[in-house]
Amino acid sequence: MNRQAPKINAGSMADIAFLLLIFFLVTTTIDVDEGIYTKLPRKNTTEITVPFNDKNILDVIINAKNELYVENEIVEISNLTEVAINFIDNAGGTDIDGNPCSWCKGDRNTDSSDHPSKALIAIDANRAVNYDTYVKVLDQIYKAYGKLRDRYARDTYQISYKGILKKEKSSTDDHAELRQKIKDIREKYPLLIVDSQIQK
Repeated sequence: MNRQAPKINAGSMADIAFLLLIFFLVTTTIDVDEGIYTKLPRKNTTEITVPFNDKNILDVIINAKNELYVENEIVEISNLTEVAINFIDNAGGTDIDGNPCSWCKGDRNTDSSDHPSKALIAIDANRAVNYDTYVKVLDQIYKAYGKLRDRYARDTYQISYKGILKKEKSSTDDHAELRQKIKDIREKYPLLIVDSQIQK
């Protein structure tokens, strides 16, 4: 007596495979590489010359060997935050209106920056520089501004700058008052960074 092997109905297998494919496509997260969040200025057709004293410009140079030079001296990337803070917060003179920086806690060295509103950090990176090195350098400079803004916010408003930003985004408090505090902090320590590669 010949026995026939049982047959499996595979008619719906294609439908099941298709549904599984859709399921995995919908539930899978895909990592997306993000660049540096920097808002570039619009191209200006008219030539504007801003008078800058050499002592108010901190030259940050990254050469093709990924070496960091600040004012022609080799500096470790990890030390750049401290160097930038000392430069920005120096308060060796006055702002354009002749007012001294009463909130600064720097050494008031007359050979360094006059005022945070005049302290410009100029980054000159060789085109052969590793992207990772450039990002680390930029991160250290942003960290310097973050620390100075945090310190001023704590001294003035008894809350960190990050805390004010977080509160402004999430709370139901008076946002106009919080925005005024943020504006004040940013005016005290304006972000003055120029990248020579952008200018070229």
